[in-house]
Amino acid sequence: MISLGVVALLHVGLGYAFITGLALKAVKAIVQPLETVNVKEEKPPPEEPPPPPPKDVEIPPYVPPPEVTVAQSTAPTITTQTAVPQPEPPKFVPPAPPQPVEAPKAAPTAATDKGRGNTMTDDDFPDASRRAEEQGTTRVSFTIGTDGKVSACSTVQSSGFPRLDDAACKIIIRRWRFNPAMRDGQPVPETRQRPIRWVLKNN
Repeated sequence: MISLGVVALLHVGLGYAFITGLALKAVKAIVQPLETVNVKEEKPPPEEPPPPPPKDVEIPPYVPPPEVTVAQSTAPTITTQTAVPQPEPPKFVPPAPPQPVEAPKAAPTAATDKGRGNTMTDDDFPDASRRAEEQGTTRVSFTIGTDGKVSACSTVQSSGFPRLDDAACKIIIRRWRFNPAMRDGQPVPETRQRPIRWVLKNN
């Protein structure tokens, strides 16, 4: 359209020049530098097609929800006991009677020698020990019974010679006699120790 307008204007100008009597030279001067330019007419952008009509949306018919019956469960019955049991009153227990304290027993009186036989003589020296010249001291422990006789005898310290130790206890059990120890008027056993010396007088 612009090119058509330009061409029309040129025709109008040329006609006007001829009418006004312009010189042909002037016309040539005008016409010679004129160049025809083919201007391509730009095609207008295609129009966007109209949007399609909205489709009819089918609305489903209203269906009421089914009635739901909720079974109400019966809550369990809770029984609370408000009564607090009373504690039993403390029972009075009388204290146990004190145990009777036994009176300390009186110390027994010691046994005493009965007669003069509670000694060792040269005749009591064993013959074998005499020939072997065995000498020494035997310490013995012996128990005096309630009848005054020696009921037991043992060697506490040896003389170094078994014959002398054995002879000491044999003689004490066989020959020694005592008045028994007494406590509260009753005879009681007593244990004592005594050294027995074995000495050869000939030496």
